[in-house]
Amino acid sequence: MVPVDGAGKTARDGKQAPAEREAKLAAFMAQLKKLKNRDRQDIGAEGLVVHSEDAIWLDASVTGNPSEIGVLLDIPARTMEFYLQRIPVGAATDLQRHVHESVHFVLEGEGYSEIGEQVVRWKKGDFVYTPPWIWHRHYNTGTVTVEMLLIENSRLLEALDANRRESAGLIDYRTWAKQKREEEEGGRR
Repeated sequence: MVPVDGAGKTARDGKQAPAEREAKLAAFMAQLKKLKNRDRQDIGAEGLVVHSEDAIWLDASVTGNPSEIGVLLDIPARTMEFYLQRIPVGAATDLQRHVHESVHFVLEGEGYSEIGEQVVRWKKGDFVYTPPWIWHRHYNTGTVTVEMLLIENSRLLEALDANRRESAGLIDYRTWAKQKREEEEGGRR
């Protein structure tokens, strides 16, 4: 018999000990059985209805820009995240990008978004899609506070440890892109 280290592997060849393999196989088979019998319908009521007044609002001191984000912590979704967002009249979010996709549904107000090099106008009732890892910024050009429902697949990517967010600050896309080009050109000299 070859001695086994604390991780369940043999000291000589790195293979798992038979008991360790059997335990892992049993866990795999239990999970497979669970997946094949997913017709369980007994769920609790918690999280099935979340009230907008239960949102926890993060202001400019947290978001780093004039917009406010309403975090909806009680929604039990595993792959999607839901937020409320407010953008004051004449204000804008920061220029940012993230690995996840996002959709903003405009509940109130009007404005436009810079999404990469595209500038798109939107108003109440519109959906605004932001593709993964594209710089974007949302502007309120109307006379009332913009209110949006934000839906993104960030929880899925977080579960895979694959999510990332980045902010360039309170700068418009064209100015930021021009600065980046100038930096790159300066680095080539």
